[in-house]
Formats: sequence, C-alpha cells, structure tokens
Amino acid sequence: MSLELRQVGIVAGREFRDRLRNRWVLAILLVFTAFAFVIAYFGAAQQGAVGFRGIEVTIASLVSLVIYLVPLIALILGFDAIVGERERGTLDLLLSMPLTRFELLLGKFLGLSAALASSTVAGFGLVGLLLAGTFPPGAWFHYAGFILSAVLLGMAFLSLAVAISVFASDRTRASGIAIAAWFFFVLVYDLLLLGALVVTGGGIAADAFPLLLLLNPADVFRLLNIFALEEVRTFYGLTTMFPPRLANPLVLGALMLAWIALPLGLASWKFRR
Repeated sequence: MSLELRQVGIVAGREFRDRLRNRWVLAILLVFTAFAFVIAYFGAAQQGAVGFRGIEVTIASLVSLVIYLVPLIALILGFDAIVGERERGTLDLLLSMPLTRFELLLGKFLGLSAALASSTVAGFGLVGLLLAGTFPPGAWFHYAGFILSAVLLGMAFLSLAVAISVFASDRTRASGIAIAAWFFFVLVYDLLLLGALVVTGGGIAADAFPLLLLLNPADVFRLLNIFALEEVRTFYGLTTMFPPRLANPLVLGALMLAWIALPLGLASWKFRR
C-alpha cells in the first residue's frame, strides 16, 4: 500500500489548525496546567502535608491525574473524527480528493495527536518550570519521561477513539461508546482484576495477572511511571506482583506503541471496506 506523506501532512495540518481555531489546544493546555499545579501542591495532603515535596511525590500525584484526565480528553477529541465528517456530508468530498482512505485516517489521527501532544507537553512543561526550584539536578530526566508517557497514553486512547469513530454509525453512538470505553479502561478494568484476585484467592497473581494488566493502556502507563523511580514504587502494591522482566521501560514503551498501532490498524481495515 503506497503512502503519500504530503497528502497525510495536508490532512494533519488541517486538523491541527481546526483545533487551534476552536481553542481546543488552549483549553486543554489550561486544564492540564491548572490541575497539575493544584495536584502537585496538594498531592501529599493525605499524608498530612501540602506543598511541593520533590519529583517522586510530584510524579506519583500527577500519574493519578493523567490516568483520569488524558484518556477522557483523547476520547472526546477523536470520537467524531470520521463519523462527524460522514454526518456533516463532508466525508464524500474528502474521499473525492487525490488521497486514499488510509491517508485520510492517518492524517486525521496525526493532526489530533499533534493537538493533544502539544497541549500535554506545554501544560505539564509549564508546571515543571514552575516547580524547577524544588527538583534535584537529575529530576528533569524522570519528569520528561513522565510527560512522554502521558503523550503516548493520549495517543493510545486517541487511536481507540478514531477506531470507534470508524465503526460507529452516528455521533450519538460514537460518543456513548467513547464514554463507555473510558469507564471500562479507567474505572472498571482494575476493579474486575481485583475482584478476580479475591474470588480466586490470589490464584491468578503469579501468571495471568501481570499479562492482564498489559491489556489496559492506562495500566501500562501506570507501570511505566511506577518503575521509573524507586520511591514511587512504595506508593503502589503492584510491584510485588509484576515480574521485573516485564517492567523494562523499553518493553512497556513498545506495548504502548502497540496500543497506538492496533486500534488504528483495525480502523483502517474497517474504513477501507
């Protein structure tokens, strides 16, 4: 299958400019900055303290924020990428242009990813600059890794949103499926795993449990940041149940890339049909 990068770039640029014009990028940037700053300051309140307490506590606090907020924003951003064009009657016009369906799909995904990634990097980067005085010399490496993993998480859920947009017959169904996907991956999935652990008396912990965690991009993101810093591991009990060979950042990063590629590939297969 041939791929015309120029056509992909034109579609991606159009999507990105549309998000700039309707102030999506600015709105997300402000949301990330405000929530990240507040949570970084009050993240240790349950331990009876407030204020900025170093990179480990800051990342541990921000991980919880990202898991709830980034997937939701990504799903809202991309759920109507294709079905919205179909309902507005502009999809046939786009497909009449000299570009393939895959180029259109990839261009839309990359444009939306650029909008989400720029907001994520700018929002969390601004908070990092505000907290620079509280970070030790080597902390920026870990904080940059956290931001990169947040971008990958957003792209994974954006890829899922684009797939939903391709399969859904209208925007109403697409929005409902997107919200259901957020509830499942962010809220329900881990509860089901914990319930299975209780029912089996911990019988699935040794073998299947770590693999089941990898079937959720939100858990892959959490694991990436849990194993990045020694002190962060103490906030979670997953480290006692997750094998070190799977905790390699390269392995987890590859799995996150797979979570980006697989829904997009499935969407491309369906869209071509």
